[in-house]
Amino acid sequence: MNGILAIDQGTTSSRAIIFSKSGKKLISSQLEFEQFFPKNGWVEHNPNEIWSTTIKVTKNVLLKSKKLKINIKTLGITNQRETTVCWDKKTGEPVYNAIVWQDRRTENYCKKIKKKKN
Repeated sequence: MNGILAIDQGTTSSRAIIFSKSGKKLISSQLEFEQFFPKNGWVEHNPNEIWSTTIKVTKNVLLKSKKLKINIKTLGITNQRETTVCWDKKTGEPVYNAIVWQDRRTENYCKKIKKKKN
């Protein structure tokens, strides 16, 4: 049997799902990760935890797919899009926590930019 692997790295968890060619969910794995709120309006994630949960859920479904003799034919990935992580280009390590898309720390700065454009 052939399968499609979907990786969904979301705001509160990482998930991997294998679908059949017809779209039926065959196997899934999901792990939540910690949310940090260091100040009012700030939302952060640990980038290493995002990565490790994504790897774990993917390995989980791939191991199960082997046992069920499912051949992965394609892969799709979706992520948080607007969440930002800065990496040290020499070490490959994150410089700080991920700034999550719900974070409001730059709200006033964005309002100033919008005013200047109008």
